[in-house]
Amino acid sequence: MKRAVCAACLRPSTTCICGFVMPVQSAADVLILQHPMEVANAKNSGRLLHMCLKGSTLMVGEQFDVLPVPRRAVLLYPETPGDRSLGLAPPPPFDPAWRAEELTLVVLDATWRKSRKMLYLNPQLQAMPRLPLRDTSPSHYLIRKAHKPDQLSTLEATAYALAQLEGDEHKYDSLIAAFDQFVAQQQALAARGAISSGA
Repeated sequence: MKRAVCAACLRPSTTCICGFVMPVQSAADVLILQHPMEVANAKNSGRLLHMCLKGSTLMVGEQFDVLPVPRRAVLLYPETPGDRSLGLAPPPPFDPAWRAEELTLVVLDATWRKSRKMLYLNPQLQAMPRLPLRDTSPSHYLIRKAHKPDQLSTLEATAYALAQLEGDEHKYDSLIAAFDQFVAQQQALAARGAISSGA
């Protein structure tokens, strides 16, 4: 028997996340590029981010012909030595004087490995200045393995990036609160599975 699926969050009705949504309006436009493998991943935070951020756009794919970025586009992605191994030119510099209202923040919702491939496959992404995150809090992403201590979920990284762009440290606390509820749901489901399986 096929499980009922919520039409809004696209998750099974029993694990619907719509009740966690806390809408907030960002000054910058936000474009979320979600890798196809993340769409059905129960631990993915991209859908919740999109539902919370009013006016955000979510596109699914690995390679894109043209991205809808009417404002100056900035990629939320670290500058890493690995770029050289991919044969990529250094990105143009990010200017801290740019105002959030002038920008489209482009976010890659993928694992680290898949995000690197998305960057490699999309010259439009390579040509964007990158926003480096500063002084972020430790990740609340307790349900997914991080390869580095400072790695964040898509939702957390975007919330901190928007707060940094707007100079408002607490504006996006509601996003982190929504994420905490999502993580708690996943932990409860995992614990229930362990109990039911006798683990």
